[in-house]
Amino acid sequence: MTTLLVKNAEMIVTMDDALRELRGAAIFCRDGFIEQIGPVEALPQDADEVLDLAGHIVFPGMVNTHHHFYQTLTRAVPGTQDANLFNWLKTLYPIWARMTPEDVFISTQTALAELALTGCTTSSDHLYLFPNGARLDDEIEGARIVGLRLHAARGSMSLGESEGGLPPDSVTDSEENILKDSLRVIQRYHNPEPGSKLQIVLAPCSPFSVTGELMRQSAQLAREYHVHLHTHLAETEDEDDFCLQKFGQKPVAYMQSVDWIGNDVWFAHSVWVNDAEVDLYAQHGCGVAHCPSSNMRLASGIAPVMKMLARGVKLGLGVDGSASNDGSHMLNEARQAMLLARLHSGIKGASRSAPDAPPLMTARQALRVATRGGASVLGRTDIGSLEVGKCADFFAIDLNKVDYAGALEDPVAAVVFCAPVKANWTVVGGEVIVGDGQLRTLDLPTHVERHNKASRRLIAE
Repeated sequence: MTTLLVKNAEMIVTMDDALRELRGAAIFCRDGFIEQIGPVEALPQDADEVLDLAGHIVFPGMVNTHHHFYQTLTRAVPGTQDANLFNWLKTLYPIWARMTPEDVFISTQTALAELALTGCTTSSDHLYLFPNGARLDDEIEGARIVGLRLHAARGSMSLGESEGGLPPDSVTDSEENILKDSLRVIQRYHNPEPGSKLQIVLAPCSPFSVTGELMRQSAQLAREYHVHLHTHLAETEDEDDFCLQKFGQKPVAYMQSVDWIGNDVWFAHSVWVNDAEVDLYAQHGCGVAHCPSSNMRLASGIAPVMKMLARGVKLGLGVDGSASNDGSHMLNEARQAMLLARLHSGIKGASRSAPDAPPLMTARQALRVATRGGASVLGRTDIGSLEVGKCADFFAIDLNKVDYAGALEDPVAAVVFCAPVKANWTVVGGEVIVGDGQLRTLDLPTHVERHNKASRRLIAE
């Protein structure tokens, strides 16, 4: 039995149903779960570990709903800097085909270190190619050491260029092997219990890299074992054209035809969706991982996230792969989401003073999408808010920084409106992963040196 007491915080932002923002409050945790939250004087005064967070603001841990950890090895590659999605992929596929199991392990730790240092406590990852003996197990072991919660998506590509797909045949696998390994990792690793630090997701990569039959069989397998499904969808206009030419349907209709609509499914991006498709998502409980930085970086477009929120679509944030975002900064992603949604509202042309002016995303909405929204997308009811019975997952930021000078009338909004900073504390299941701004689970300077060596080898070969 271990206990943790958090006290003296400037504010605790609960993200509970009442959206309470508590001053003069504390959090008492036992064995990784929140046991009490409320006025300091009403809680125990001692614990095995006590965090005095005077001057800090405390938030629920953020939830990253879409990433490709391995791409930390190929950031800002010159040939990809100014490419759209399809050309970007065609440039990078041959480089990624050289990855080793050690590369997957190293890149996982790099991505998770970045996420932890920016307030993320749970991350999904979409690993969809397994060259040179690499396995999802390599990612899982790397994540175990860093200490964040992981939803490991067993991705796949089976439709190579020779069969009309986008990826080269060298990075695809047979559907028999894909389904066999998908079953293996579910049976070995998936833990659906409250507080789970590891869950498995089945995630064929995209409509342009797998067959419809693999999509159907993956959905059947996932539902037999009660795991979630994830894929890229409606990211670009090129994808729209591809699906119409190859399947005679737009991407969302194609998903319906292969049994990929339901509350156990979430899609990355969904930039190019119309009103009827947004309504379909809401009706069937489909989730969306919104990746604003990546969508801007690749000039893919602007997802209609305010429309999604208004119609009740489950919406979370994703930093996306570090070759299309070039970073894994969750607080920055929340800020980008707010700003891009505002830009989208402005593009619609209504005067801000007009009665029918589209609503602007608020800072608190952006934070809710980054926390409770992400938890909902992943199907988790034990994370995303600071409430009794939920996981002791949170991050804290010191408000006494030059970044917030003159902005403390509303510190909650300041954290989003002001330039993004790193977290001072990140706690997962009551365990301090980041303390005083330092990652505690890795020797980061040594790791960065190891990562850069792997990256140089991969790109130079």
